[in-house]
Amino acid sequence: MGLLASQVINGLTNTSILFLVAVGLVVIFGLLDVVNMAHGEFIMFGAYSAVVCVNTLHLPFVVAVLIAALFTALIGSVVERFIIQRLYGKVAETLLGTFALSYIFQQLVRTIFGPEDQLMALPIDTTLHFGSIVVPVYNVVLLVVSVIVLAGTLLLLIKTKFGMQLRANVQNRTMVQCLGVNSARIDNLTFSYGCALAGLAGALIAPVKSVTPDMGVTYVVDSFMVVVLGGLNSIFGSFMGSFVVSESSTVMAGYMSEITAKLLIFIVIIGVIRFRPQGLFFNKDKR
Repeated sequence: MGLLASQVINGLTNTSILFLVAVGLVVIFGLLDVVNMAHGEFIMFGAYSAVVCVNTLHLPFVVAVLIAALFTALIGSVVERFIIQRLYGKVAETLLGTFALSYIFQQLVRTIFGPEDQLMALPIDTTLHFGSIVVPVYNVVLLVVSVIVLAGTLLLLIKTKFGMQLRANVQNRTMVQCLGVNSARIDNLTFSYGCALAGLAGALIAPVKSVTPDMGVTYVVDSFMVVVLGGLNSIFGSFMGSFVVSESSTVMAGYMSEITAKLLIFIVIIGVIRFRPQGLFFNKDKR
């Protein structure tokens, strides 16, 4: 029983990380119909930004996280303005363009920082004890932040003027333009926000994972699994998809090999694609 409880708690930590990684992809993929293969590199940018801010500039970790989010948002705005804007509606070209961009970003960072792992100390190095179960406080922080990001993103999309314009732009772009709304600006802000979420995730992951030029690649597959499972345009679905994928993988890995656990999850997701290709929490208002 203690082993199962420990695995469930670890699964919650992985859920937090996976949601933070995937939510930016949901915003970009689900709302803009852009398959951003460079999403992992924006996570990497966020992680390296945090490492530089904390290890080199000796800034507080909270400040480093905010700078990482702003920095990746700026890069995302530039990428959308000069590359993505010309590829809307062209799926193959977008895939190839962002795939090439991911390699360019990796090599750029490898040239600047080298291939060596970059490490960062935990900003909160204390633990909570529940009987025989030990939970790092930083893991609790990750869970709290993921819930805040979930609530904040939903409020942004539902309760703000920008969110109303974005949803209208997704449903009927031509009508929105006729009403005088700058659709190009909405697209740019949306892409930038998705990149900012990726940078936020990278900065928060940096203290618990090794920071390398290719670290983002490890998260891309799991992120797309979450998007497919939860729903292409559902923020809440991405949270639930992260929970299902992370908890299933963590719990099953305690009783079988990690490869077998991952294979079973792939089979489940294939089943979802077969019988509900739009995902479990697809928002019908998107179209």
